[in-house]
Amino acid sequence: MSFTKHSPGRPEAAMVEAAGLRWLASARPQGGPRVAEVLSVEPGRLELERITTTSPTPQAAEEFGAALARMHGSLQPGTAFGALPPDHPDTPPLFGPAEQLLEVGDGKHATWGAFHAQERLALILELLGPELSPSDDRTLRAACERIASGELDQDEPAALIHGDLWSENVLWHAQEGAVLIDPAAHAGHRESDLAMLQLFGLPHLERVLASYQEQASLAEGWEDRVPVHQLFFLAVHWLLFGPSYRRPTLAAAERALAL
Repeated sequence: MSFTKHSPGRPEAAMVEAAGLRWLASARPQGGPRVAEVLSVEPGRLELERITTTSPTPQAAEEFGAALARMHGSLQPGTAFGALPPDHPDTPPLFGPAEQLLEVGDGKHATWGAFHAQERLALILELLGPELSPSDDRTLRAACERIASGELDQDEPAALIHGDLWSENVLWHAQEGAVLIDPAAHAGHRESDLAMLQLFGLPHLERVLASYQEQASLAEGWEDRVPVHQLFFLAVHWLLFGPSYRRPTLAAAERALAL
């Protein structure tokens, strides 16, 4: 059985999503997680396999944590931050819900901080501008500059990340465990995927994180950096869904400045 998604308003979205799914799936031979299979794609139309879902078990969560770590570590050494899937169309990368997709930057950088600040955060802060008080603007721009400095990078190499890894983008299959859908795939910081999982929660999340750590240890203090990696996601939610996300966004920015 299959499932077809249509994007007539942004026909390139189908091609972008398909490229991301195929890139994530390329880590499967190295022990990466299952990814929804692309059956066919053309501008404005994407046909995927239909996943029959169930409730996750603790074992499935542990297997997902280890598989996610292996996917993150599957890129060739020296891959630039911001690198996109090999068959990404000649259009800007996209982020956000299907009906509110935002264009983000496609520049390549040697460090995560420079990439994330310039190609993600700065663009969203410009769009948020009319909503910001002078104080809010100063706080967010200072946090962006702190991230750009590279002081929070931890010298991590670029990882193959999902890029929008909240609970709704992790399906659970009875036999095959976690199945990833709806990526914003790029070469980023692995802590960003883990931070997104923690933003809205995931069943058996503690098992996922513990298993991840056993497979590929995270740099000391990673828990303290979770808000740093949540800042972009929170700012997007403020932009798209309103001022209820103002306080969490500013709190994440303040945390970035305090580290």
